[in-house]
Amino acid sequence: MSRLIRLPLALAAGGLLSLGFAPFGWFWTPFVTLAAIFAGLSVLSSPKAVLFTAYAFGLGYAGSGVYWIYYSIADYGGGPLAGAVATAVLVALFALIPMLALAAGWWLGGGNRRRTRLLALPLVWVGVEWVRSWLATGATWLSVGYTQIDTPLAALAPVAGVYGLSLAVALIAGLLADAIVSPRRRRVALALGMTALVVMGARGLDHEWTRPVGDPLSVSILQGNIDQARKWDPDERGAILREYLQMSRARLGDDLIIWPETALPVFYRQAREWLDPLARDARAAGSQLILGAPVAREDRRYNAVVVAGESPQYYFKRHLVPFGEYVPFRGIAGGILDFVGTPLGDFSAGRSAAPLSVAGHDLGVSICYEVTFGAEVAAALPAADLLLNVSNDAWFGRSTAPWQHLQMARMRALETGREMMRATNTGVSAIIGADGRLRRTGPLFESAILTATVQPYQGATPYVRAGDWPLVGLVVAGIGGLLLRRRRR
Repeated sequence: MSRLIRLPLALAAGGLLSLGFAPFGWFWTPFVTLAAIFAGLSVLSSPKAVLFTAYAFGLGYAGSGVYWIYYSIADYGGGPLAGAVATAVLVALFALIPMLALAAGWWLGGGNRRRTRLLALPLVWVGVEWVRSWLATGATWLSVGYTQIDTPLAALAPVAGVYGLSLAVALIAGLLADAIVSPRRRRVALALGMTALVVMGARGLDHEWTRPVGDPLSVSILQGNIDQARKWDPDERGAILREYLQMSRARLGDDLIIWPETALPVFYRQAREWLDPLARDARAAGSQLILGAPVAREDRRYNAVVVAGESPQYYFKRHLVPFGEYVPFRGIAGGILDFVGTPLGDFSAGRSAAPLSVAGHDLGVSICYEVTFGAEVAAALPAADLLLNVSNDAWFGRSTAPWQHLQMARMRALETGREMMRATNTGVSAIIGADGRLRRTGPLFESAILTATVQPYQGATPYVRAGDWPLVGLVVAGIGGLLLRRRRR
Protein backbone atom coordinates (compact mmCIF):
# COMPACT_ATOMS: atom_id res chain seq x y z
CA MET A 1 0.00 0.00 0.00
CA SER A 2 1.40 3.40 -0.97
CA ARG A 3 2.19 6.04 1.63
CA LEU A 4 -0.43 8.38 0.13
CA ILE A 5 -3.13 5.88 1.08
CA ARG A 6 -1.58 4.36 4.21
CA LEU A 7 -1.03 7.58 6.16
CA PRO A 8 -4.55 9.04 5.71
CA LEU A 9 -6.03 5.67 6.66
CA ALA A 10 -3.88 5.57 9.81
CA LEU A 11 -4.90 9.14 10.65
CA ALA A 12 -8.58 8.26 10.21
CA ALA A 13 -8.25 5.12 12.32
CA GLY A 14 -6.69 7.12 15.16
CA GLY A 15 -9.46 9.68 14.95
CA LEU A 16 -12.17 7.01 15.06
CA LEU A 17 -10.64 5.41 18.15
CA SER A 18 -11.72 8.35 20.34
CA LEU A 19 -15.36 7.65 19.50
CA GLY A 20 -15.16 4.75 21.93
CA PHE A 21 -15.01 7.22 24.82
CA ALA A 22 -17.82 9.24 26.33
CA PRO A 23 -20.08 10.85 25.31
CA PHE A 24 -20.21 8.69 22.13
CA GLY A 25 -19.69 5.31 23.76
CA TRP A 26 -19.06 3.39 20.54
CA PHE A 27 -17.35 0.61 22.50
CA TRP A 28 -16.51 -1.40 19.39
CA THR A 29 -14.30 1.26 17.77
CA PRO A 30 -11.15 0.46 19.79
CA PHE A 31 -11.30 -3.16 18.66
CA VAL A 32 -11.66 -2.19 15.00
CA THR A 33 -9.19 0.69 14.91
CA LEU A 34 -6.47 -1.04 16.93
CA ALA A 35 -6.93 -4.17 14.81
CA ALA A 36 -6.50 -2.06 11.69
CA ILE A 37 -3.28 -0.37 12.86
CA PHE A 38 -1.88 -3.64 14.28
CA ALA A 39 -2.56 -5.38 10.97
CA GLY A 40 -1.13 -2.55 8.90
CA LEU A 41 2.07 -2.22 10.89
CA SER A 42 2.74 -5.94 11.15
CA VAL A 43 3.19 -6.27 7.38
CA LEU A 44 5.57 -3.33 7.03
CA SER A 45 9.30 -3.97 6.79
CA SER A 46 10.66 -0.41 6.80
CA PRO A 47 11.25 1.25 10.20
CA LYS A 48 10.69 4.64 8.57
CA ALA A 49 7.31 3.56 7.21
CA VAL A 50 6.36 2.20 10.65
CA LEU A 51 7.25 5.48 12.37
CA PHE A 52 5.32 7.64 9.91
CA THR A 53 2.28 5.37 9.98
CA ALA A 54 2.28 5.11 13.77
CA TYR A 55 2.63 8.89 14.15
CA ALA A 56 -0.27 9.50 11.76
CA PHE A 57 -2.39 7.18 13.91
CA GLY A 58 -1.25 9.06 17.02
CA LEU A 59 -2.15 12.43 15.51
CA GLY A 60 -5.67 11.25 14.75
CA TYR A 61 -6.02 9.77 18.22
CA ALA A 62 -4.73 12.83 20.06
CA GLY A 63 -6.39 15.39 17.82
CA SER A 64 -9.87 13.94 18.20
CA GLY A 65 -9.39 12.96 21.83
CA VAL A 66 -7.85 16.02 23.50
CA TYR A 67 -8.84 18.85 21.15
CA TRP A 68 -10.65 20.45 24.10
CA ILE A 69 -7.32 21.83 25.34
CA TYR A 70 -8.04 24.66 22.92
CA TYR A 71 -11.02 25.88 24.95
CA SER A 72 -9.03 25.96 28.19
CA ILE A 73 -6.36 28.20 26.67
CA ALA A 74 -8.40 30.24 24.19
CA ASP A 75 -11.20 31.12 26.62
CA TYR A 76 -9.28 31.36 29.89
CA GLY A 77 -5.66 31.81 28.85
CA GLY A 78 -3.99 33.70 26.04
CA GLY A 79 -6.81 33.92 23.49
CA PRO A 80 -7.69 32.04 20.28
CA LEU A 81 -4.25 32.32 18.66
CA ALA A 82 -2.46 31.08 21.76
CA GLY A 83 -5.06 28.35 22.09
CA ALA A 84 -4.57 27.18 18.52
CA VAL A 85 -0.77 27.16 18.74
CA ALA A 86 -0.65 25.49 22.16
CA THR A 87 -3.21 22.85 21.16
CA ALA A 88 -1.31 22.02 17.98
CA VAL A 89 1.94 21.64 19.93
CA LEU A 90 0.37 19.52 22.69
CA VAL A 91 -1.45 17.26 20.22
CA ALA A 92 1.79 16.79 18.28
CA LEU A 93 3.57 15.82 21.51
CA PHE A 94 0.77 13.54 22.74
CA ALA A 95 0.83 11.75 19.39
CA LEU A 96 4.37 10.62 20.16
CA ILE A 97 3.04 8.32 22.90
CA PRO A 98 0.98 5.98 20.69
CA MET A 99 3.72 6.26 18.07
CA LEU A 100 6.25 5.01 20.62
CA ALA A 101 3.99 2.15 21.69
CA LEU A 102 3.32 1.00 18.12
CA ALA A 103 6.90 1.36 16.91
CA ALA A 104 8.29 -0.45 19.96
CA GLY A 105 5.74 -3.24 19.53
CA TRP A 106 6.71 -3.63 15.87
CA TRP A 107 10.40 -3.82 16.82
CA LEU A 108 9.70 -6.30 19.62
CA GLY A 109 8.00 -8.63 17.15
CA GLY A 110 11.41 -9.19 15.62
CA GLY A 111 10.16 -9.55 12.07
CA ASN A 112 7.65 -12.30 12.89
CA ARG A 113 4.49 -10.73 11.58
CA ARG A 114 2.04 -12.94 13.38
CA ARG A 115 3.80 -12.61 16.74
CA THR A 116 3.93 -8.86 16.22
CA ARG A 117 0.18 -8.39 15.87
CA LEU A 118 -0.92 -11.11 18.32
CA LEU A 119 1.40 -10.33 21.24
CA ALA A 120 4.06 -7.66 20.78
CA LEU A 121 1.83 -4.76 19.76
CA PRO A 122 -0.92 -5.47 22.34
CA LEU A 123 1.51 -5.94 25.24
CA VAL A 124 3.58 -2.84 24.49
CA TRP A 125 0.45 -0.74 23.91
CA VAL A 126 -0.79 -1.55 27.43
CA GLY A 127 2.66 -1.23 28.94
CA VAL A 128 3.01 2.29 27.54
CA GLU A 129 -0.46 3.20 28.81
CA TRP A 130 0.62 2.23 32.31
CA VAL A 131 4.01 3.97 32.11
CA ARG A 132 2.49 7.22 30.90
CA SER A 133 0.10 7.14 33.87
CA TRP A 134 2.99 7.98 36.21
CA LEU A 135 5.92 9.20 34.09
CA ALA A 136 6.50 13.00 34.33
CA THR A 137 3.53 13.46 36.74
CA GLY A 138 1.30 11.20 34.62
CA ALA A 139 -0.98 11.39 31.58
CA THR A 140 -4.02 9.16 32.06
CA TRP A 141 -6.44 10.48 29.48
CA LEU A 142 -7.63 8.20 26.65
CA SER A 143 -6.62 4.81 28.05
CA VAL A 144 -8.67 2.42 25.92
CA GLY A 145 -9.93 0.40 28.89
CA TYR A 146 -12.34 3.21 29.75
CA THR A 147 -14.29 2.53 26.57
CA GLN A 148 -15.52 -0.78 28.04
CA ILE A 149 -17.17 0.61 31.20
CA ASP A 150 -20.62 -0.45 29.92
CA THR A 151 -19.68 -3.82 28.41
CA PRO A 152 -19.25 -7.32 29.90
CA LEU A 153 -15.49 -6.69 30.01
CA ALA A 154 -16.13 -4.15 32.78
CA ALA A 155 -16.19 -7.05 35.26
CA LEU A 156 -12.39 -7.10 34.91
CA ALA A 157 -12.07 -3.66 36.52
CA PRO A 158 -12.47 -4.68 40.20
CA VAL A 159 -9.83 -7.37 39.59
CA ALA A 160 -7.26 -5.83 37.24
CA GLY A 161 -8.21 -2.15 36.98
CA VAL A 162 -8.61 -0.11 33.85
CA TYR A 163 -5.36 -1.44 32.36
CA GLY A 164 -6.75 -4.95 32.65
CA LEU A 165 -9.56 -3.81 30.37
CA SER A 166 -7.01 -2.18 28.06
CA LEU A 167 -5.14 -5.48 27.80
CA ALA A 168 -8.33 -7.36 26.97
CA VAL A 169 -9.15 -4.83 24.24
CA ALA A 170 -5.62 -4.92 22.80
CA LEU A 171 -5.41 -8.73 22.76
CA ILE A 172 -8.79 -9.05 21.05
CA ALA A 173 -7.69 -6.39 18.54
CA GLY A 174 -4.56 -8.47 17.87
CA LEU A 175 -6.70 -11.53 17.12
CA LEU A 176 -8.87 -9.50 14.77
CA ALA A 177 -5.76 -8.11 13.08
CA ASP A 178 -4.53 -11.65 12.47
CA ALA A 179 -7.85 -12.55 10.86
CA ILE A 180 -7.72 -9.39 8.73
CA VAL A 181 -4.23 -10.07 7.38
CA SER A 182 -4.90 -13.75 6.73
CA PRO A 183 -8.67 -14.37 6.59
CA ARG A 184 -8.40 -18.12 6.62
CA ARG A 185 -11.21 -20.07 8.21
CA ARG A 186 -8.97 -21.34 11.02
CA ARG A 187 -7.73 -17.87 11.99
CA VAL A 188 -11.17 -16.31 11.86
CA ALA A 189 -12.47 -19.12 14.08
CA LEU A 190 -9.55 -18.60 16.46
CA ALA A 191 -10.26 -14.87 16.69
CA LEU A 192 -13.95 -15.40 17.36
CA GLY A 193 -13.34 -18.25 19.81
CA MET A 194 -10.69 -16.42 21.84
CA THR A 195 -12.82 -13.27 21.93
CA ALA A 196 -15.74 -15.28 23.26
CA LEU A 197 -13.43 -16.89 25.82
CA VAL A 198 -12.19 -13.50 27.08
CA VAL A 199 -15.74 -12.17 27.38
CA MET A 200 -16.93 -15.30 29.20
CA GLY A 201 -13.91 -15.14 31.50
CA ALA A 202 -14.74 -11.55 32.35
CA ARG A 203 -18.34 -12.45 33.06
CA GLY A 204 -17.10 -15.22 35.33
CA LEU A 205 -15.41 -12.54 37.43
CA ASP A 206 -18.67 -10.60 37.80
CA HIS A 207 -18.85 -10.80 41.57
CA GLU A 208 -20.03 -8.55 44.39
CA TRP A 209 -16.67 -7.88 46.00
CA THR A 210 -18.00 -5.39 48.55
CA ARG A 211 -21.12 -5.21 50.71
CA PRO A 212 -23.41 -2.41 51.91
CA VAL A 213 -22.96 -1.19 55.46
CA GLY A 214 -25.28 1.03 57.48
CA ASP A 215 -28.16 3.14 56.27
CA PRO A 216 -28.08 5.27 53.11
CA LEU A 217 -27.19 8.96 53.49
CA SER A 218 -29.12 11.82 51.95
CA VAL A 219 -26.89 14.06 49.83
CA SER A 220 -27.23 17.43 48.13
CA ILE A 221 -24.59 18.38 45.56
CA LEU A 222 -24.52 22.10 44.78
CA GLN A 223 -23.58 22.97 41.21
CA GLY A 224 -23.14 26.75 41.22
CA ASN A 225 -22.31 27.14 37.50
CA ILE A 226 -19.96 30.03 38.25
CA ASP A 227 -18.30 31.34 35.10
CA GLN A 228 -14.51 31.28 35.21
CA ALA A 229 -14.31 34.94 34.25
CA ARG A 230 -16.47 35.76 37.28
CA LYS A 231 -15.00 33.26 39.72
CA TRP A 232 -11.86 35.17 40.69
CA ASP A 233 -13.22 38.71 40.26
CA PRO A 234 -12.87 40.39 43.70
CA ASP A 235 -16.09 42.32 43.10
CA GLU A 236 -18.02 39.04 42.67
CA ARG A 237 -16.83 37.24 45.79
CA GLY A 238 -19.70 38.32 48.03
CA ALA A 239 -22.32 37.43 45.42
CA ILE A 240 -20.79 33.98 44.82
CA LEU A 241 -20.70 33.23 48.54
CA ARG A 242 -24.29 34.34 48.97
CA GLU A 243 -25.39 32.05 46.13
CA TYR A 244 -23.81 29.02 47.74
CA LEU A 245 -25.04 29.95 51.20
CA GLN A 246 -28.60 30.30 49.91
CA MET A 247 -28.42 26.94 48.11
CA SER A 248 -26.99 25.29 51.24
CA ARG A 249 -29.65 26.67 53.59
CA ALA A 250 -32.33 25.33 51.26
CA ARG A 251 -31.00 21.81 51.89
CA LEU A 252 -30.39 21.87 55.64
CA GLY A 253 -31.46 18.51 57.05
CA ASP A 254 -29.72 16.43 54.38
CA ASP A 255 -26.88 14.34 55.79
CA LEU A 256 -24.28 15.82 53.44
CA ILE A 257 -24.23 19.17 51.61
CA ILE A 258 -21.36 19.29 49.11
CA TRP A 259 -19.81 22.21 47.23
CA PRO A 260 -17.54 21.65 44.19
CA GLU A 261 -13.81 22.26 43.77
CA THR A 262 -12.64 25.74 44.90
CA ALA A 263 -16.25 26.84 45.22
CA LEU A 264 -14.93 29.43 47.66
CA PRO A 265 -13.34 32.27 45.66
CA VAL A 266 -11.15 33.15 48.68
CA PHE A 267 -9.03 31.26 51.19
CA TYR A 268 -11.09 29.29 53.68
CA ARG A 269 -10.00 31.35 56.69
CA GLN A 270 -11.14 34.55 54.94
CA ALA A 271 -14.68 33.17 54.71
CA ARG A 272 -14.99 31.75 58.23
CA GLU A 273 -17.32 34.55 59.33
CA TRP A 274 -19.71 33.43 56.57
CA LEU A 275 -19.19 29.69 56.90
CA ASP A 276 -19.06 29.09 60.65
CA PRO A 277 -22.69 30.20 61.25
CA LEU A 278 -23.80 28.01 58.33
CA ALA A 279 -21.83 25.05 59.69
CA ARG A 280 -23.44 25.50 63.13
CA ASP A 281 -26.92 25.63 61.59
CA ALA A 282 -26.11 22.60 59.47
CA ARG A 283 -24.94 20.64 62.51
CA ALA A 284 -28.10 21.60 64.39
CA ALA A 285 -30.16 20.31 61.45
CA GLY A 286 -28.19 17.04 61.31
CA SER A 287 -26.17 18.05 58.24
CA GLN A 288 -22.48 18.28 57.49
CA LEU A 289 -21.08 20.87 55.11
CA ILE A 290 -18.29 19.72 52.78
CA LEU A 291 -16.76 22.27 50.46
CA GLY A 292 -13.96 22.77 47.99
CA ALA A 293 -11.78 25.69 49.01
CA PRO A 294 -8.25 27.05 48.75
CA VAL A 295 -6.52 26.82 52.12
CA ALA A 296 -3.47 28.83 53.28
CA ARG A 297 -1.14 27.51 55.95
CA GLU A 298 1.93 29.60 56.76
CA ASP A 299 3.64 30.16 53.41
CA ARG A 300 1.87 27.32 51.58
CA ARG A 301 -1.39 27.20 49.65
CA TYR A 302 -3.47 24.07 49.06
CA ASN A 303 -6.35 23.03 46.86
CA ALA A 304 -8.50 21.43 49.54
CA VAL A 305 -11.74 19.79 50.54
CA VAL A 306 -12.90 21.00 53.95
CA VAL A 307 -15.45 19.53 56.34
CA ALA A 308 -16.57 22.85 57.80
CA GLY A 309 -17.09 23.41 61.52
CA GLU A 310 -15.39 24.61 64.68
CA SER A 311 -12.62 22.03 64.15
CA PRO A 312 -12.46 21.66 60.37
CA GLN A 313 -11.11 18.55 58.67
CA TYR A 314 -8.96 18.96 55.57
CA TYR A 315 -7.98 16.93 52.57
CA PHE A 316 -5.20 18.55 50.52
CA LYS A 317 -4.92 17.65 46.85
CA ARG A 318 -1.91 15.40 46.34
CA HIS A 319 -1.61 15.21 42.54
CA LEU A 320 -1.39 18.73 41.16
CA VAL A 321 -1.71 19.69 37.50
CA PRO A 322 1.55 21.21 36.24
CA PHE A 323 1.15 24.69 34.74
CA GLY A 324 -2.45 24.69 35.97
CA GLU A 325 -2.01 24.57 39.74
CA TYR A 326 1.72 25.13 39.94
CA VAL A 327 4.55 26.06 37.59
CA PRO A 328 7.54 23.69 37.79
CA PHE A 329 10.05 26.16 36.31
CA ARG A 330 8.80 29.44 37.71
CA GLY A 331 11.96 29.97 39.75
CA ILE A 332 14.13 29.52 36.66
CA ALA A 333 11.99 31.44 34.19
CA GLY A 334 11.31 34.37 36.49
CA GLY A 335 8.39 36.57 35.43
CA ILE A 336 7.98 34.98 32.01
CA LEU A 337 5.56 32.35 33.38
CA ASP A 338 3.72 34.58 35.85
CA PHE A 339 0.56 34.43 33.73
CA VAL A 340 0.37 30.64 34.22
CA GLY A 341 -1.17 28.94 37.26
CA THR A 342 -3.93 29.93 39.66
CA PRO A 343 -4.87 33.53 40.52
CA LEU A 344 -4.04 32.75 44.16
CA GLY A 345 -0.48 31.58 43.40
CA ASP A 346 1.09 28.14 43.14
CA PHE A 347 -0.48 25.35 45.20
CA SER A 348 1.55 22.88 47.24
CA ALA A 349 0.84 19.15 47.12
CA GLY A 350 -0.75 17.35 50.05
CA ARG A 351 0.71 14.10 51.35
CA SER A 352 -2.10 12.15 53.02
CA ALA A 353 -4.88 10.07 51.45
CA ALA A 354 -6.49 9.50 54.86
CA PRO A 355 -10.31 9.59 54.66
CA LEU A 356 -12.39 12.36 56.20
CA SER A 357 -14.94 11.46 58.86
CA VAL A 358 -18.48 12.55 57.93
CA ALA A 359 -21.86 11.45 59.27
CA GLY A 360 -20.29 8.45 60.99
CA HIS A 361 -18.56 7.26 57.81
CA ASP A 362 -15.12 7.53 56.22
CA LEU A 363 -14.95 9.51 53.00
CA GLY A 364 -12.19 8.92 50.44
CA VAL A 365 -11.58 12.21 48.62
CA SER A 366 -10.11 13.11 45.24
CA ILE A 367 -9.97 16.53 43.63
CA CYS A 368 -10.44 17.00 39.89
CA TYR A 369 -7.67 15.25 37.90
CA GLU A 370 -6.84 12.91 40.81
CA VAL A 371 -9.86 10.77 39.98
CA THR A 372 -8.13 9.66 36.79
CA PHE A 373 -5.48 7.78 38.80
CA GLY A 374 -6.82 4.44 40.01
CA ALA A 375 -4.06 3.71 42.51
CA GLU A 376 -4.40 7.14 44.13
CA VAL A 377 -8.14 6.79 44.67
CA ALA A 378 -7.64 3.26 46.03
CA ALA A 379 -5.08 4.57 48.54
CA ALA A 380 -7.95 5.66 50.85
CA LEU A 381 -9.38 2.13 50.87
CA PRO A 382 -10.48 -0.17 52.38
CA ALA A 383 -10.97 2.34 55.23
CA ALA A 384 -13.20 4.65 53.19
CA ASP A 385 -16.75 3.42 52.69
CA LEU A 386 -17.75 6.27 50.35
CA LEU A 387 -15.93 8.23 47.65
CA LEU A 388 -16.11 11.93 46.85
CA ASN A 389 -14.69 13.71 43.82
CA VAL A 390 -14.96 17.48 43.47
CA SER A 391 -14.01 19.19 40.24
CA ASN A 392 -14.29 22.34 38.16
CA ASP A 393 -14.65 21.30 34.53
CA ALA A 394 -15.61 24.78 33.32
CA TRP A 395 -12.16 24.91 31.68
CA PHE A 396 -13.26 22.31 29.14
CA GLY A 397 -16.15 24.28 27.66
CA ARG A 398 -18.93 22.43 25.87
CA SER A 399 -16.62 19.70 24.66
CA THR A 400 -16.36 15.96 25.19
CA ALA A 401 -13.93 16.40 28.10
CA PRO A 402 -16.49 16.70 30.97
CA TRP A 403 -18.04 13.42 29.83
CA GLN A 404 -14.66 11.74 29.50
CA HIS A 405 -13.79 12.93 33.01
CA LEU A 406 -17.04 11.49 34.34
CA GLN A 407 -16.33 8.19 32.57
CA MET A 408 -13.02 7.91 34.41
CA ALA A 409 -14.74 8.65 37.73
CA ARG A 410 -17.14 5.80 37.00
CA MET A 411 -14.19 3.46 36.52
CA ARG A 412 -12.85 4.39 39.98
CA ALA A 413 -16.17 3.50 41.60
CA LEU A 414 -16.20 0.15 39.77
CA GLU A 415 -12.57 -0.65 40.62
CA THR A 416 -13.10 0.02 44.33
CA GLY A 417 -16.67 -1.21 44.83
CA ARG A 418 -17.69 2.12 46.35
CA GLU A 419 -20.39 4.62 45.52
CA MET A 420 -19.06 8.01 44.49
CA MET A 421 -20.48 11.51 44.87
CA ARG A 422 -19.18 13.87 42.20
CA ALA A 423 -19.63 17.61 42.73
CA THR A 424 -18.64 19.93 39.87
CA ASN A 425 -18.97 23.65 39.26
CA THR A 426 -20.54 23.45 35.80
CA GLY A 427 -21.20 19.70 35.40
CA VAL A 428 -21.33 16.87 35.09
CA SER A 429 -22.25 16.35 38.76
CA ALA A 430 -23.32 12.78 39.48
CA ILE A 431 -24.01 9.97 41.89
CA ILE A 432 -22.20 6.83 40.74
CA GLY A 433 -23.09 3.36 42.00
CA ALA A 434 -20.57 0.83 43.31
CA ASP A 435 -21.02 -0.99 39.99
CA GLY A 436 -19.84 2.07 38.06
CA ARG A 437 -23.28 2.90 36.73
CA LEU A 438 -24.70 6.41 36.82
CA ARG A 439 -27.53 6.66 39.34
CA ARG A 440 -28.15 10.40 39.03
CA THR A 441 -26.62 13.12 36.87
CA GLY A 442 -27.01 16.87 36.78
CA PRO A 443 -27.17 19.21 33.79
CA LEU A 444 -24.19 20.74 32.03
CA PHE A 445 -23.59 24.49 32.40
CA GLU A 446 -26.65 25.08 34.56
CA SER A 447 -27.03 26.00 38.21
CA ALA A 448 -28.56 22.99 39.98
CA ILE A 449 -28.88 21.05 43.21
CA LEU A 450 -28.51 17.32 42.70
CA THR A 451 -30.22 15.37 45.49
CA ALA A 452 -29.95 11.64 46.06
CA THR A 453 -29.09 8.96 48.60
CA VAL A 454 -25.77 7.14 48.73
CA GLN A 455 -25.04 3.75 50.24
CA PRO A 456 -21.76 3.17 52.13
CA TYR A 457 -19.89 -0.06 51.36
CA GLN A 458 -17.26 -2.15 53.13
CA GLY A 459 -14.77 -4.70 51.87
CA ALA A 460 -11.97 -4.63 49.33
CA THR A 461 -11.86 -5.64 45.69
CA PRO A 462 -8.80 -7.50 44.38
CA TYR A 463 -7.75 -4.25 42.70
CA VAL A 464 -7.82 -2.35 45.99
CA ARG A 465 -5.64 -5.04 47.60
CA ALA A 466 -3.07 -5.45 44.82
CA GLY A 467 -3.41 -2.39 42.58
CA ASP A 468 -2.01 -2.51 39.06
CA TRP A 469 0.94 -4.74 39.95
CA PRO A 470 -0.43 -8.17 38.91
CA LEU A 471 -1.41 -6.77 35.53
CA VAL A 472 1.92 -4.96 35.18
CA GLY A 473 3.76 -8.14 36.11
CA LEU A 474 1.89 -10.07 33.42
CA VAL A 475 2.68 -7.44 30.77
CA VAL A 476 6.34 -7.20 31.78
CA ALA A 477 6.68 -10.99 31.74
CA GLY A 478 5.19 -11.14 28.27
CA ILE A 479 7.45 -8.37 26.97
CA GLY A 480 10.44 -10.01 28.64
CA GLY A 481 9.68 -13.32 26.96
CA LEU A 482 9.46 -11.62 23.57
CA LEU A 483 12.74 -9.81 24.21
CA LEU A 484 14.49 -13.08 24.99
CA ARG A 485 13.07 -14.68 21.87
CA ARG A 486 14.18 -11.73 19.75
CA ARG A 487 17.68 -11.88 21.26
CA ARG A 488 18.01 -15.58 20.48
CA ARG A 489 17.03 -14.88 16.87
